[in-house]
Amino acid sequence: MSAISTKKLIMTSLFCALCCVATMAIRVPSPTGGYINPGDAVVLLGAFILGPVWGAVAGGIGSAMADAFAGYVIYVPATLIIKAAMGFCAGLIVKKNRSKFALIRAGLAAEIIMISGYFLFTSLILGQGLGALPEIPGNCVQGIFGIIVSFSLYKALSKTAYIKTLVI
Repeated sequence: MSAISTKKLIMTSLFCALCCVATMAIRVPSPTGGYINPGDAVVLLGAFILGPVWGAVAGGIGSAMADAFAGYVIYVPATLIIKAAMGFCAGLIVKKNRSKFALIRAGLAAEIIMISGYFLFTSLILGQGLGALPEIPGNCVQGIFGIIVSFSLYKALSKTAYIKTLVI
């Protein structure tokens, strides 16, 4: 294994753990029964730094682990798919486009995936139909927070020599 792939594997593992901890450590209850957390910021940050594939792995596994550990087992498959899709989309946008607004576009696209993914899961799979609509505002707040925090952290971390060797 080359040094860069070893670094990516280690960083992916760390982002899995960080995503899980960030999702579980700070939970603001939502009126709809779920909770708002900073986990999306880590999903996006991992995608910005690790790229689409490794960012998808870290975001999907880390977020799914948090749901499993927190007792939201029914959401684990959906979270794995939704957060992995977020990471892949955000990482791909940043990799393909290095403009100054790429991080914001990547974050918005990823959060649209999150909001629509959880709406579809809750309405169709869990059978709540339009009863899933009240979850959208809470997911929007989480998404906006995730974009702002990940953008800020990425700008600060991307100046470090170690992260420069990993950035896609």
